[in-house]
Amino acid sequence: MLIVKSRAGESVQQMMRRFKKLCEKEGLIRDIKRNAYYEKPSVKNRRRMRKAQRSANMGL
Repeated sequence: MLIVKSRAGESVQQMMRRFKKLCEKEGLIRDIKRNAYYEKPSVKNRRRMRKAQRSANMGL
């Protein structure tokens, strides 16, 4: 759970900007988008395998 406490003299827009940055850093937006629709287990495994291959190729 993310908590953003207001700082002295901070506007609502600045607080929202900090909150959005925290959400992005925690990966919440990415998780919400990924869970927005059902993904078959085979497709999920295929995506994970591709990601593993890409990271293995980067090490070369």
